[in-house]
Amino acid sequence: MAVTIRLPHVGESVVEGTIGAWLKQPGDSVKRYEPLVEVITDKVTMEVPSPVGGSLRKVLAQEGETIPMGAPIAEMETDEELPETPPPPEPYVVADHGQPAEQVGTTGYLLKDVAPVGPTGGGPVPAQTSLPDAETSVGGARLSPAVRRLLREHGLDPSRITGTGMGGRITREDVLQHLESHPATATPPSLDAAPDQDEEHVPLTPVRRMIADAMVRSASQIPHAWSTVAVDVSGLVSLRADSRASFEKQEGFDLTYLPFFAKALAEALAEHPTLNASWGGDKIILKKKINIGIAVAAPQGLVVPVIHDADKLSVAGLARAARDLTLRARENKLTLNDVQRGTFTLNNTGALGSISSQPIINYPQAAILATEAIEKRAVVRDDAIVIRSMMNLCLSFDHRINDGAEAGSFLQGVKGRLEGLGPGAPLN
Repeated sequence: MAVTIRLPHVGESVVEGTIGAWLKQPGDSVKRYEPLVEVITDKVTMEVPSPVGGSLRKVLAQEGETIPMGAPIAEMETDEELPETPPPPEPYVVADHGQPAEQVGTTGYLLKDVAPVGPTGGGPVPAQTSLPDAETSVGGARLSPAVRRLLREHGLDPSRITGTGMGGRITREDVLQHLESHPATATPPSLDAAPDQDEEHVPLTPVRRMIADAMVRSASQIPHAWSTVAVDVSGLVSLRADSRASFEKQEGFDLTYLPFFAKALAEALAEHPTLNASWGGDKIILKKKINIGIAVAAPQGLVVPVIHDADKLSVAGLARAARDLTLRARENKLTLNDVQRGTFTLNNTGALGSISSQPIINYPQAAILATEAIEKRAVVRDDAIVIRSMMNLCLSFDHRINDGAEAGSFLQGVKGRLEGLGPGAPLN
């Protein structure tokens, strides 16, 4: 019998995927759970296994095509029953007293690579278009991510396209048909599409396009505001210097500043729940868990693996967790769970030498914190000029959720904890 294989849902924030490469071709025999297709999402690149054994009958989604999760991708000829497809994961739901009931996803996919997504050290990317988002409808019917992408790429007005899908929904085929019959209505994506002798045009990879979409979505849908404070970390510098040798002897790796930053951040988030939140349209969604995403410069680009329940870990525990995630990110061995359910992102741009930045919020989170480089500065203490180890904390926050007062109080909470560190402070 013939069965339809659909692109599986892999996480609450993953709404679409791009077909990277088919690992099997029509007519090939396929074993159950054997990798069938490579799919690129804005979180990871993964190999999707076949849910049944049999032979690949027909490919329904072509390489390079972006489709929503749950869309049909292939037809299989098989004697086995297709397992019941679980429903897509529900988003966080606000429960009593504003506390969300958390939905935990499952894994089961081999991750080939992790897409370089998440925060950047620069300012926000300006929005190029104001096309409807995933919840916007045209004529009462929602636009799928694949349709929105086509509309954006060709500068088309969806109200001018007749939808043939259920309930008048505009399908991908409707957009392509409109392009064929009304080529003059499409706006070229670039006014100088042909490079001259002083230029080189580099085609976008599916991953790079997803990064661009994620950055534009964050910058266009989240009203960013920024705040920066200077922190005297002279005591922290002394603490690390005193603890470094014994820590490396015990743990087998170097003690960096990152776990101290993460510890102070986790404790401050516990006291400021609106920073550990997301925008819910008609409500603010507070997250029970404190799951801190750590921006990592991996070979394939910037990735954001997550330290789950960061508030329950000591400095040493955070150091171990960050070390494990960093190594696996650089070796392309992260699992889907490693990049899911983050509630706040820490971007240690100081490791790159930055002293001030305006990071882009990792959508749909409420804020992102950049910890900048530690440097010697002349400062005034008790009416005297002294040399201290100083650093900047740079916060980007969603101004719908928090105002300057809440953001400032949160930053002072992180600052106070870092300035309170000194020789003898416990690591465990």
